[in-house]
Amino acid sequence: MPALDPTRLHLPARHLHTLRALLRQHVPRAEVWAYGSRVTGGAHEGSDLDLVLRDPDDPTRDVEGWGELQEALQASPLPMLVDVHLWSRLPEAFHRRIEAGYVVMQHGEGAATARE
Repeated sequence: MPALDPTRLHLPARHLHTLRALLRQHVPRAEVWAYGSRVTGGAHEGSDLDLVLRDPDDPTRDVEGWGELQEALQASPLPMLVDVHLWSRLPEAFHRRIEAGYVVMQHGEGAATARE
């Protein structure tokens, strides 16, 4: 399934703004997908937000800034737990589950894009 419409993400606009600012600050080169109940339905106010970070130039590589992003999210005013995973460290079966329904949160400025 291709990426879902961003309006499918169950996240208040103020939290989305905060989250996108943190993503731009800590992992600007990463492609970031949201998945799980906040995308596919069934989420409630206290549901966690599941994110996966991908290197747009090479999805098998880890994304720089992952640890810093996790620390920033924990210190942020976001009222929900945000689980951040690296695509490069997830098993193929989990990749398929995520690909079944996700929302692109950030396209990322891969190294190739950053050099242009």
